[in-house]
Amino acid sequence: MLTRENFAFARQAGATHLVVHLVDYFRGAAPQRDDQPTGTDLGWGLAGDPGRLWTVDELLTLRREVEAAGLKLEAVENFDPAHWHDVLLDGPQRAQQIENVKTVIRRLGRAGIPVMGYNFSLAGVAGRTKGPYARGGATSVGMEGAYDVPMPLGMVWNMVYDPAAPVGMVPAVSSEELWRRLGAFLAEVLPVAQEAGVRLAAHPDDPPMATIRGQPRLVFQPRHYQRLIDLNPSPANQLEFCIGSLAEMTEGDVYEAVDHYSQQHRIGYVHFRNVRGKVPHYRETFIDEGDVDMLRVLQILKRNQFDGVLIPDHTPQMTCAAPWHAGMAFAMGYMKAALRTLETA
Repeated sequence: MLTRENFAFARQAGATHLVVHLVDYFRGAAPQRDDQPTGTDLGWGLAGDPGRLWTVDELLTLRREVEAAGLKLEAVENFDPAHWHDVLLDGPQRAQQIENVKTVIRRLGRAGIPVMGYNFSLAGVAGRTKGPYARGGATSVGMEGAYDVPMPLGMVWNMVYDPAAPVGMVPAVSSEELWRRLGAFLAEVLPVAQEAGVRLAAHPDDPPMATIRGQPRLVFQPRHYQRLIDLNPSPANQLEFCIGSLAEMTEGDVYEAVDHYSQQHRIGYVHFRNVRGKVPHYRETFIDEGDVDMLRVLQILKRNQFDGVLIPDHTPQMTCAAPWHAGMAFAMGYMKAALRTLETA
């Protein structure tokens, strides 16, 4: 939650910048305010108000509250499906919703927020499970097999944008058609982003399967990020670089991927989390117990002069009165110590 108490917590834990979510993923669903959503076959919850975009005043107020806590507002992560579902689906409202996206980007620029993270996906973050997957039985998320239950009409990005949609399933499209949609999206919005001083940072698929709910994915192997970069040369075309998602992929080497993309200076910011296993069977872990040597990742980023923001993204829930806060504090402590180690090496 975007509260002064949580801003103070972030500063006390050693944060310098914030990446915030303005989408209410749990709207109309059982409240999970201090946890990340997993959802059911019916998705996470209801998308927001299609007629109400984030205003400049709201964004400026948020930025000022963040700065009052001694932090910098680096990015907003994820568009509301209510505002761009037909961009993803290539539906009848696409033209108007492209204008929605452009308006949001311009307003971020006017509010002095430099990055907008997004995930160009039909099924979204779906198919995850929750269990005692991390050290000591800490609750975390993972995946326990492929998930290709068809996606009902009125849903995209694992949220319901039209509760009154007729009964039926969203027709599957080809991978090339989804890439075509992404290319068209970038061609239309990147000039606006560049003019507004905002960088668009693309998240890889999570979970990184070739299909989820029978729908194709875009960036489910490390090499696919290069195709996304090559779609458009704009310096505003950047990556929301998730170490956990990259490690879950069945091909490639996570350290080679970090080296390759950080050399190109296309990383907007980094999701710095750890996992064990590969899709379709993986577990999110505490930052120090997964398959990835996180200090080695930092060494590569430093060597290639990455000077952007790293965030814990999400962490296992610890057994105490404040499970989310404890998990985040542990990850932040590890990150601060690792960064100090690099500084003194």
